[in-house]
Amino acid sequence: MADISGAWLGSYWQGDSQTRFEVTFVQAQNTLTGRVLDDGPLGEAQISGDVTGRGISFSKRYVITSIHVIHYSGTISEDETFMSGTWTIKGNGSGRWEARRNSDDLMAELNARLAKQTTLAGVAE
Repeated sequence: MADISGAWLGSYWQGDSQTRFEVTFVQAQNTLTGRVLDDGPLGEAQISGDVTGRGISFSKRYVITSIHVIHYSGTISEDETFMSGTWTIKGNGSGRWEARRNSDDLMAELNARLAKQTTLAGVAE
């Protein structure tokens, strides 16, 4: 089973309109909870759902501004750094979404990649 606990950055599309979001998942075995912050007028939402193998499904409900529950389903990549799928609001639309794991230390990640490139360049000489 995939482990997706942590921070993710993503987007969802409604028609031609893209909305970016940040989500923090808390996973206990296959159960998910968390919070989402949309970069749009709807703001903060709570999520609950589950992970089964590489599959993910969760519901999102905005804290203040919406009575609708949005249902998300999708697939998690084998390396657990990317997920994508579809969202639906019963009787009120659907679209696609995707998210990438947010690195807590982007500088450490960059330094590791640069070190690897330097090592590979040294081997090639």
